[in-house]
Amino acid sequence: MKLPIKNNYGQVYTIRPSKIIAVGLNYRTHLAESDTVNVRGFSADIPAEPVIFPKTPNAITGNGTAIKLPAIAEKYGYEALRTDYEGELAVIIGKKCKNITPDNAFDYIYGYTIANDVSQRNIQNADKSGWFRGKSFDTFLPLGPEILLHKDVADVQNLRLVTRLNGVTVQDSNTKMMIFPVNELVAYLSRNFTMEPGDIVLTGTPGGVGQLHVGDSIEIEIEQIGILRNTVENEIE
Repeated sequence: MKLPIKNNYGQVYTIRPSKIIAVGLNYRTHLAESDTVNVRGFSADIPAEPVIFPKTPNAITGNGTAIKLPAIAEKYGYEALRTDYEGELAVIIGKKCKNITPDNAFDYIYGYTIANDVSQRNIQNADKSGWFRGKSFDTFLPLGPEILLHKDVADVQNLRLVTRLNGVTVQDSNTKMMIFPVNELVAYLSRNFTMEPGDIVLTGTPGGVGQLHVGDSIEIEIEQIGILRNTVENEIE
C-alpha cells in the first residue's frame, strides 16, 4: 500500500513501508484498563521490554477516509463485536539502521505523523497466533494528516495527544507518558530487525481506548502535527 502524504514543508512523501511494527502496552494508563479491554496477553504489569507486533501495509489508509469494520468478523457468531480506536504517535524511519543505540536513534528518523491503530478485539483475542490478524484488516491504520520532520520537533517526548469520538474527548495524554520513549523503541527494534527507510513504528496508545460503531467520526490530534479524521463504515463484501 502506498500513501502520498505531505510533510510540514508541503513536499509530498510517499509512505511505502517494508514493515510496520507496533508497540503495545506503552502507557501506564492503557495498562490500567486491561480489564475493560480484555484481550489475551494484555495485563496491568509493566513490561520489561517493548511489546511488539506487526501490522501489514494493506491496513494503511489516509486522512478523511473510512475505517471499514471487517465483514468476516460477523461470520464467527461472537456475542458482541468490538472494534476499537487507538490514537498513537507514528515514527517514520529515514535511514537504514541496525544495532543502533538510543543516543543516536534520532539520526535515523525522518519524521512523525498521527496513527489510529484500529483493533478488532474479538479476533485479536481468539486467534492462537496472537494479535496479527485483528490488527491488520484493510483500513485499520489511518495515517496523517501530514508528516512533521524530526528536525522541526523541539521535544518528541512532550507532545499532547487527544482523541475525540463524535466530538467527545476520550483520550487526553502526552508522549512524555510513554514507558519506552521513541529513541529507546527505535534502538530496540534495530537490534531485532534491520529498519529500512519508510518503515513505520507505532509507539503505543494511552488509556481511553474504546469501541467504534458505524457512523462514528473519530479524530486524533497531536500538537504540531494536526488532526487525523476518519469515519466508520461496514465493509461491503
